[in-house]
Amino acid sequence: MSFREKMPTSPKSPLRRRRSSWTGSWLNHPTTSFKEVVSAVIQAQSPRSTSKPQTSDFDFDFNFDSSKVDRTLSLPDSLLLRILQKLPDSRNNNNDVSLVCKRWLSLQGRRLRTLKLLDYDFLLSEKLVSRFPKLTSIDLSNACMNPNPNPNPNPPRILLCHKSTSCHVSSDSSNWEDNLLPSEVIDRGLRVLGRGSCDLLKLVVTNATELGLLGLAEHCSDLQELELRKCNDNLLRGIAACEGLRVLRLVGSVEGLYTSSVSDIGLTILAQGCKGLVKLELSGCEGSFDGIKAIGQCCEVLEELTICDHRMDDGGWLAGLSYFGSLKRLRVLSCRKIDSSPGPEKMLRSCPGLESLELVRSCLNDKEGLRALFKVCDGVKRVYIQDCWGLDDDSFSLAKAFRKVRFVSLEGCSVLTTGGLESVILHWEELESMRVVSCKNIKDSEISPALSSLFSLLKELTWRPDTRSHLSSKLEGAGIGKRGGKFFKKR
Repeated sequence: MSFREKMPTSPKSPLRRRRSSWTGSWLNHPTTSFKEVVSAVIQAQSPRSTSKPQTSDFDFDFNFDSSKVDRTLSLPDSLLLRILQKLPDSRNNNNDVSLVCKRWLSLQGRRLRTLKLLDYDFLLSEKLVSRFPKLTSIDLSNACMNPNPNPNPNPPRILLCHKSTSCHVSSDSSNWEDNLLPSEVIDRGLRVLGRGSCDLLKLVVTNATELGLLGLAEHCSDLQELELRKCNDNLLRGIAACEGLRVLRLVGSVEGLYTSSVSDIGLTILAQGCKGLVKLELSGCEGSFDGIKAIGQCCEVLEELTICDHRMDDGGWLAGLSYFGSLKRLRVLSCRKIDSSPGPEKMLRSCPGLESLELVRSCLNDKEGLRALFKVCDGVKRVYIQDCWGLDDDSFSLAKAFRKVRFVSLEGCSVLTTGGLESVILHWEELESMRVVSCKNIKDSEISPALSSLFSLLKELTWRPDTRSHLSSKLEGAGIGKRGGKFFKKR
């Protein structure tokens, strides 16, 4: 007689009243393997199994893997976005987050605010606006290049870099402008961008036209910063549609890359259409007194003006600076000449609110243009001169026209001497701070007692005119550079 036959069958038996366990059910089925039992135990201990009602003793998922449970599915998108925003903003982190799953890929696209596009087809296909719906700053300059203008499928490629733009061009191309996408394609992309990016605040684009700019401005009313490369007068006819524009950079001609013309007509259209500008940069633009005067009269809140590599051959533009009532900062960058024909001295009036003058990588050997510039800017409080050639003692002596200088910075002025520096700064009665770096003709041994006493009165002084002598004085007595002498000594 077996053990099962001896078990009591009465309902009052304690063994009968005890609830049958799931292990007993498994033992009654000899076909069940040990692996299946272990899998059932894992499922029974998981959070998902406790929340799910058990309908049968055999309701187990044998393929269950608790390590593959995505516990972020219970988090709403808003909360998960706040968590992702706590991550350090780096390219590696962004890529890692995007590769987790499709949901995280979509959330990461909503996090991104700034993008530099490399493929214009990605914009034309409308994938850009759907993949990154919250973009506020987009740079299309590299994407505006034709990836393969040559019919040859594998032509030799050359990497061309110019400031913030870099692209591969064909070695067979005789004209770099052949590498630009047609204006019609650029305009079509701007219309697509306008329909999908209502939060756009900053845009950089090359070779656009008036129609493309109008299509963009129709939807992106919050656009505040715009950079137009290969700009011309016709393109500026659509600038008035960007009513909220505060920062504008126009790039006309770039030597060796492309040629375009922004004349007094375009500058006048700009002045009448963008009266709320705060910062303006004119790079490779033409024009003269009339265009600069129109900007000064119409843009009443303009505080910063940058003139870069200008093509103002007619001259006279310096006289137009006197019409800028709110201008506080003037920057002259990479200019081969200041003003070829500044006009009569009676026309050169001071710019009333100007506080800062910056001259960077420009030629200052034109004394007439430099004298006119210093006269117009005679009320500045801060003067920066960096890596400018042609600034000798005679040219720098014209800086005596400054009446209120409190800070001066001279860097890379290799022709200026100690005597030329002393003859000017002793006339600046309000000078408080000075910085002299990498001016090799200014020697410590030539400092006079008057100049030394002036240094003692300054609030801040940075004095490194000759980097080599400064380094050698710091290393003197340290023994650095001498220990190898014995090793390399000839026997």
